[in-house]
Amino acid sequence: MTDYVVKDAHIATIDGAGTEFTNGYVAVAGNTITALGAGPAPAFPGATVIDARGCLITPGLVNTHHHLYQWITRGLAADSTLFEWLTTLYPVWAGIDADAVHTAATGGLAWLAKTGCTTTTDHHYVVPRDAGDVFEAEITAAAQVGLRFHPTRGSMDLGQSSGGLPPDHVVEKLDDVLTGTQAVIDRWHDPSPGSMLQIAVAPCSPFSVTEALLRESAIVARTAGVRMHTHLAETVDELEFCREQFGCTPMEYVERVGWLGPDVWFAHAVHLDDAAIEMMSRTGTAAAHCPTSNARLGAGIARTQELLSAGVTIGLGVDGAASNEACSLVEESRHALLFARSRGGPQAMTVRKALELGTISGARVLGRDNEIGSLEVGKLADLAVWNLTTIAHAGITDPVAALVLGSTPPLKLLMVNGEVVVADDRVTTVDEDVVASDVARAHLALVRKAG
Repeated sequence: MTDYVVKDAHIATIDGAGTEFTNGYVAVAGNTITALGAGPAPAFPGATVIDARGCLITPGLVNTHHHLYQWITRGLAADSTLFEWLTTLYPVWAGIDADAVHTAATGGLAWLAKTGCTTTTDHHYVVPRDAGDVFEAEITAAAQVGLRFHPTRGSMDLGQSSGGLPPDHVVEKLDDVLTGTQAVIDRWHDPSPGSMLQIAVAPCSPFSVTEALLRESAIVARTAGVRMHTHLAETVDELEFCREQFGCTPMEYVERVGWLGPDVWFAHAVHLDDAAIEMMSRTGTAAAHCPTSNARLGAGIARTQELLSAGVTIGLGVDGAASNEACSLVEESRHALLFARSRGGPQAMTVRKALELGTISGARVLGRDNEIGSLEVGKLADLAVWNLTTIAHAGITDPVAALVLGSTPPLKLLMVNGEVVVADDRVTTVDEDVVASDVARAHLALVRKAG
């Protein structure tokens, strides 16, 4: 029994052959794509039929790096470097609790949905004492909004008194991190086919965690069979920190502590030399490219062309809302393309490659490319239907160019796991106006709490 048929749209499948239909249809039964093709849709008795004339259908976008709690701390330290920005914001973040995280995550996830994202990670590494269960808070928010969720149990244990960047009152003890990480995996990780919730392990960064935490976290992750994530090589400051503290580059450091392999992906990977790129390629280590955040903080431009040429898997990430107030994955595709071209010329990245980074390539980063990231029969029904009939996009010859190079189009439909999450550019699962009011109140309360 077919539940939905979306018809008469341009379809970019992002499959291995790059198949596109200038006029086609997609049929969905339950949580699965059951048919798609060119031309008029066949009759599917009993199905809800969605007329998508003038629209572009793509796979749902996949976000490989985020910090959802930052949704209630946007607009602070707007003209700072990464280390200055962190120093300003750590005292604010120290005041978060489970209620604040739930509110922030609901706002951030709803906005991701409105901008075409169906699967997102989250890197939550601030775990204040007496804050309540911040991981349950964001996981329940994702279930309410309806996105496929890959949260990571983040951590910091290297405070300022021990040579790290974060203040001592926002870091945890090593044993508490390991116990807490195992507990999150045991309670929430779902490895089954079609999973809506999978956990990864994610110590924060070389300048906020100890070597022992990196080594022990890798053991926890690999014993449990979950993926591993951390920030790496984001800024020149980090390069200098690693040389001073460890006598090597960030990539050499993570190799030393067992953090390379096909189960690992790094956020940013901006400042990589040729040897570092070769190490990632050789070990199958992936990257989350966050061009907007990197530009906002003046961190630099990642060597995406060289990484891709070396065979490194690259997904896109919006990064935290406090360093990318827009948090639109479509913008990340556009900025990835523009920044690659600014380094390597107009042939450095095509519009279709940019869309691929935000879909199937991001799914590969998360180990889910057999289920999501492209529109193919048998894959999960995660899809975005973009309305290209408005004044912003009408008349653009190539619908994919309209999406990647133009402003973010309104969504006719966003479907996750066969369920409608956005219809006619409104989130259907939560009340947008209520969420906006809650976010505003939580932001004011947190900022006032920090003084």
